[in-house]
Amino acid sequence: MRYKVIVNPLAGHGFGAKSLPRIKQLLSEQALDFDLVTTAWAGEAVELARQAVLDGYDTIVAAGGDGTYHEVVNGMMAAADGRATAGGPPVGDLGLLPVGSGCDFAWMVGIPGDLESACLKLAGRKTRVIDLGRLTIDDTEVRYFDNSVGIGFEGVVTVQARRFKRLRGLALYLPAVLHSVFVGLKPAHSLIEYQDDEGQTHRLELDVLMADVYNGARGGGAFLIAPQARLDDAHFDICLLGDISRFKMLRMIPLFLKGTHVQHKDVTMLRSRHVVITCADGLIAHTDGELIDRQAQRIECELLPQCVRVVC
Repeated sequence: MRYKVIVNPLAGHGFGAKSLPRIKQLLSEQALDFDLVTTAWAGEAVELARQAVLDGYDTIVAAGGDGTYHEVVNGMMAAADGRATAGGPPVGDLGLLPVGSGCDFAWMVGIPGDLESACLKLAGRKTRVIDLGRLTIDDTEVRYFDNSVGIGFEGVVTVQARRFKRLRGLALYLPAVLHSVFVGLKPAHSLIEYQDDEGQTHRLELDVLMADVYNGARGGGAFLIAPQARLDDAHFDICLLGDISRFKMLRMIPLFLKGTHVQHKDVTMLRSRHVVITCADGLIAHTDGELIDRQAQRIECELLPQCVRVVC
């Protein structure tokens, strides 16, 4: 088995670079045949992963956080040239090493938080095939996501998290969440169109502070936004939060940490394979923790079942 290891040295505010010697040592101890490369700019992991698939590497390993995983997945899908979206086999094997600020995707597939255990998972070769989401923004930009698209409040949190330069995980995202409650976020009057399992389209028109589309269960380092979601159940879990006061929002933070917000009267949970959210005033959004747009008017998410095989 040949491994291409793509390390983001800036992940975790420089923790990726500090982890390089340890990663090399641990992979060598497991006698893995690997080539390691570091990224030099944002987005480079997309091209490195695409080329690694074309070069015949068996496993593409993303060493970083959710943003790095996102780029590597998009590179693998680019190499597949649409094959996985047409019911073909998974595009290849994806390995994960958690050295970033947020590693929700790694957590959801069972990758331990310490490098030694994560490298043992790579050597163990147990795999799981998961779904992906295809995201289309304003009918022009297309990308893929492994975990989530967060619109409104989660988009603001992503912006605020960039202000905290030395924190990782919940220690990073909780202050960003608390700060975002007070930045004056206004509800967006939005149209949500989604399909049920019978292919029927349903429409909701309402003011929402948050509209999240989740393939997995967790975001923001510890928040169980979609506690019932599974990466391989061929559905998105959609979380809609209505127009509530800042005080109510503060009181709901512990509920989102535990996943019990799903029972709250101001929260609507949906399941679908296809959802379109439109807003004439523009939407701020992120995908897999990466800011994608501050003024998107149309965001479409389509589920692609059984796309990627993850080493876990």
